[in-house]
Amino acid sequence: MKLIFMGTPDFAVPSLKKLIEAGHEILAVFTQPDRPVGRKQIVTPPPVKIFAAQNGIAVYQPLKIKTADARAEIEPLFKQADAGIVAAYGRILPDYILAAPRLGCINVHSSLLPKYRGAAPINWAIARGERETGVTIMQMDAGLDTGAMLLQGSLAIGERETTAELTPRLATLGAQLLVETLEKLERGEITPMPQNDADASLAPILKREDGQVDWTMTAEEIFNRQRGFTPFPGCYTFLDGQRIELVGVAVEPAATDFAPGTVCEAARDFFVVACGGNTRLKVSDVQPAGKRSMPARDFLNGAKLSVGTGFESEKAAQS
Repeated sequence: MKLIFMGTPDFAVPSLKKLIEAGHEILAVFTQPDRPVGRKQIVTPPPVKIFAAQNGIAVYQPLKIKTADARAEIEPLFKQADAGIVAAYGRILPDYILAAPRLGCINVHSSLLPKYRGAAPINWAIARGERETGVTIMQMDAGLDTGAMLLQGSLAIGERETTAELTPRLATLGAQLLVETLEKLERGEITPMPQNDADASLAPILKREDGQVDWTMTAEEIFNRQRGFTPFPGCYTFLDGQRIELVGVAVEPAATDFAPGTVCEAARDFFVVACGGNTRLKVSDVQPAGKRSMPARDFLNGAKLSVGTGFESEKAAQS
């Protein structure tokens, strides 16, 4: 098929690679503009752009895609394609792009739709304690991940698996399902299946405040959020007005009568904080604001932390 590929991060690269290996003709790649990255804010091209350039594919990085000028340039190109393939492009597509290719636009979405529609499905699936997730290849429409499903595959989520670990596994699964979907579409072997909106859940874009620990949650809930929200927005709390990132955490099986957010045990190499439901969270690694990640024992050498110490909310820390 003649395809136009739209994607930006590492997650999208395996799909583009598989399409090339399967013999599809990639007319063009659309990706986000180069952005400043890291503490030094070095302007860096997206992974999809790097891979496309290595394979001699024309790359487009429009700042806007919904203006009349953008449409005049982009629409004729999409009309030459059999399908537009979207994998974590990072923008909502206008109707003219969705309608232009012969088969429309097809999305590689990293959840078992209709669950976790939105920008951060992998993060929220882990944060909410799911034990299974997957990839849905779907026909795009004007809604937010509401289009008919074409093919779906699932993966188990490991008990300690993080977003960084799960994402490449889902990317590989998505690439395989995408190629299979296109083959079956060409042979007329797929019947699009509408989603059941009653079963839908949302995975909204992550905000900084999502990472702040709510100590009234159970230890397991906080542990899941730490796995799902690392590296952004992280999992953080405050001590004496200083932001403390929780880097290494685990659920302690013992119960506690301490109030949520209170240190209930302080050992040499770790400390334990009381959480909601009389549960306990063991902390083995932290990252104080402006410093590198460190073992809890190094943090405890300088911090005034003892049994009965209470962590603060952001509001209290800023007052």
